[in-house]
Amino acid sequence: MSSATTVLRQAEQVTELAPPVDTRALRNAMGHFATGVTVVTAPGEGNAMVGITANSFSSLSLEPPLVLWSLALSSPNLASFVEGKPFAVNVLGQGQEAVAMQFSGARDDKFAGIDYRLNQQGVPLLASTLARFECRVEFTRRLGDHLLIVGRVKDFSTDEGEPMLFYKGRFGALDAAAS
Repeated sequence: MSSATTVLRQAEQVTELAPPVDTRALRNAMGHFATGVTVVTAPGEGNAMVGITANSFSSLSLEPPLVLWSLALSSPNLASFVEGKPFAVNVLGQGQEAVAMQFSGARDDKFAGIDYRLNQQGVPLLASTLARFECRVEFTRRLGDHLLIVGRVKDFSTDEGEPMLFYKGRFGALDAAAS
């Protein structure tokens, strides 16, 4: 039995409490909430590396230091995010749209042409990002069509720059004149 199958079998089922909604309309409505853009990285099977663009990232707790994000249950990378496994959240900045797009879809080598280094746990840390959070999976829970992943922050770093935003299905930037 694969690790991904184990994760799905052990995950709790959530009972649907409301009638189905128009998922396209709901997705469009959710798009009105501007988010940052991250690339979550982890060691994969064998010598492979995993990289996934995610805007579902959020701080959860400062004490203990916890973050959360979610991964589609259809992802081939579920096995890389079981309890105890290391991962990193790389926060992208303005001008890194190509990086976000490179990690957003299926391709043979998502890390081709990307500047990165491996930490002591073998997790790829992308260069030139606004922040990096090195984590270990604390727990996971299946919710709807996604796996909620809570990670304990083990180390972090920050750099200067402006954030990349995602709003209404497009990348964007803060309006400097508004601040």
